[in-house]
Amino acid sequence: MTTNRNQAFALLLIDMQRDFWPDDIAADFPELGERTQRLREFCAAEGIEVIHLQAVFSPDGSDWMPRYRLLGRVPCVRGSGGEAVLPWAEPRPGEKVIEKQVFDGFRTPQLLPYLRERGKRFLLTAGIETSVCVLSTTLSAMQLGFLAAVVSDCCADWPAKHAHVLSSYPFAFDTVTTEELAEALPRWRQQTRDSDPDSALDSGQ
Repeated sequence: MTTNRNQAFALLLIDMQRDFWPDDIAADFPELGERTQRLREFCAAEGIEVIHLQAVFSPDGSDWMPRYRLLGRVPCVRGSGGEAVLPWAEPRPGEKVIEKQVFDGFRTPQLLPYLRERGKRFLLTAGIETSVCVLSTTLSAMQLGFLAAVVSDCCADWPAKHAHVLSSYPFAFDTVTTEELAEALPRWRQQTRDSDPDSALDSGQ
């Protein structure tokens, strides 16, 4: 049942697209689709908003980062098919979709104002690739004042990079699996209250 007690939470689904899902990575993360569907069902049941961040670049190179221009290639070019969203991550009616041409979703002009306007304070992140766009976006979230947690079994990357990210940033974000979400959520709700300076003022602290 959807309630408003999780209004401060949002899930960012990042770059779950065909160009980021080569056969080698797919073979190493065979349960990604099933786990992501489970994550989305959890969010639906708990009233946690889902926001999609998708890499989409123009064929003419006008919005490519300089490094990509030098290389002469870029993933997820509009109209190539590589930008297509993987079946388990297709946006559902009412879910926000933000296109980006950078690794860090917070470098888009839309994401931060949208989250602030909706009172979000704790972000779950999941997607492909763990060591690039998921990490970049999650670190920015933390530095911009959000609490954050990476849902580890709903991320994918080359295995060594994936494992390194998940073990290297306990000072910046939590790491949980889909099975741990229900247990973690009450603790995170308390953290959003404890870390809110307005709550401290209201309680006379």
